[in-house]
Amino acid sequence: MFADTKAFSGFSVDDLDKAKEFYEGTLGLRVSEDKDMGMLSLHLAGDTTVLVYQKDNHEAASFTILNFPVDDVDRAVDELTARGVRFERYDGFDTDDKGIVRPKGNEPTIAWFKDPAGNVLSVLNESP
Repeated sequence: MFADTKAFSGFSVDDLDKAKEFYEGTLGLRVSEDKDMGMLSLHLAGDTTVLVYQKDNHEAASFTILNFPVDDVDRAVDELTARGVRFERYDGFDTDDKGIVRPKGNEPTIAWFKDPAGNVLSVLNESP
């Protein structure tokens, strides 16, 4: 039924201006804004669009809403840290000083961080 539809995902934030600054300025994504609708579109590789909308009673997602695959997690973490991003540490995951979880088998190398609205994002390398 939906095999040929161009589905998209979306999530809320509490401040659209801060979200635009973060996703465009800090992460370097192409972002377009529909001021009439009060929404942003994040334009990702592969012609993928993610909708970001402001919600007055926003509650940050307690799970990872976007994963950014990268070739070198260390380099991505270093670059993001230099741009003011702080990496998260979660119970049950052994992280190094940078906040990176290193693989112990087939798990990805991954590091989690949050956007200004508290939504969880990650950079990861799926190759162990």
